[in-house]
Amino acid sequence: MAERSSVLRYCDIDHEEIAALLAHFQLEIWVSEIDEDIPGSYWGDEEAGLIGKRLYLRSDTPLHSILHESCHYICMDNARREKLHTDAKSDIDEENAVCYLQILLAEKLSLINRDQLFEDMDSWGYSFRLGSAKAWFKQDADEARNWLLRFKLIDEQLRPQFRLR
Repeated sequence: MAERSSVLRYCDIDHEEIAALLAHFQLEIWVSEIDEDIPGSYWGDEEAGLIGKRLYLRSDTPLHSILHESCHYICMDNARREKLHTDAKSDIDEENAVCYLQILLAEKLSLINRDQLFEDMDSWGYSFRLGSAKAWFKQDADEARNWLLRFKLIDEQLRPQFRLR
């Protein structure tokens, strides 16, 4: 298992590029100081937080956390989005769809690809029944993919559609 510090973080990526990607989904990035708690963070520490349409983070926030919380915002329905504060309140099907979509969105950024995100997810402790994010994505994620297709968040070629549920 890789060390937690080895994952890509906000300080490692192009800030304008991630802001532009998330703007497609009407999400705004708010950066806290390194010594401050992150508002809306469900897990605390350096994990990203959500309050309304704002994604909160710090320079040490892992990219996978930024993408994961963003995908919660994308995948939830409008009623939950309007009341969003810290807890996305997703069910297991939506949670799996969130994980799947974050992998697809990672490929829209210049400094990361699927394999790097798989490694980051595994090293951080995401758990999948097949033992790794990559194995899950390739062999066990049909329901997650179908969920995203049903809500038209991706197309048949697995391209994100840059819309909210």
